[in-house]
Amino acid sequence: MSAFALAWAASAAMRAASLNLCTDEYLLLLARPGQIASISYLGAEPAESVLWNRARGIHRNRGTLESALQVRPNLILTMGGGGKATVTLAARLGLRVIDLAYPRSIADVRAQAVRVAEAVGASDRTGALLAPLDRLQDHSARAADAAYLAGAGSSLDPVSLGAQWLALAGYRQRLLPNGRLSYELLVTKPPKWLIRSDYRAGQWSRSQAWLNHPLVRRLHGRIIPTDGRVWTCGGLPMIAEVARLRRMPH
Repeated sequence: MSAFALAWAASAAMRAASLNLCTDEYLLLLARPGQIASISYLGAEPAESVLWNRARGIHRNRGTLESALQVRPNLILTMGGGGKATVTLAARLGLRVIDLAYPRSIADVRAQAVRVAEAVGASDRTGALLAPLDRLQDHSARAADAAYLAGAGSSLDPVSLGAQWLALAGYRQRLLPNGRLSYELLVTKPPKWLIRSDYRAGQWSRSQAWLNHPLVRRLHGRIIPTDGRVWTCGGLPMIAEVARLRRMPH
């Protein structure tokens, strides 16, 4: 290792940088404030992250290693890979890289939380954070026919991570053709409940216009709103949202 790399690695006890919205969530919830060197710009955007207020005063990067180097991190978190060049450059600088796969199950989310906590020396923080999830999983909820509903009628695969969270909340994701609710289905055989995402609801788009169609609005009595931001990653912020959805009458 070069003298520059050794000096870089020794410059701080723990300075973690996240390059991805989903790893931003883990870092903001698990690390102590002084341990966070940088998060992605998405993690600080109110329209994208429910944890944006925790990101105040933290350096924002563009989702690339190069954009985070100026704050001298020694641990890099990302999800989905930043390419071989990212790992190679990080290794040359003496940086540790944790590249998490997108979680496919709630068990994966739990395991990733434990892994990140261990990496930043905050294993003692996982117990309180995961305790509400333990309580939800210890008490099963009656599954009601439902479908997650997002822009343009897009929904969830019944075996997806999102559908697993929905089941924990007491709703059974219906199998839909091409993973989408059509206007025809809403007329002929609508799900008992529509768990409607409010993601960017205040911005006009064709996707949002679909949700405002009279055929959707006529089902207002079946619609339960949900914070669409937490569904993007399906990570730890889902715990509180699932608990809220479980309290809704269904």
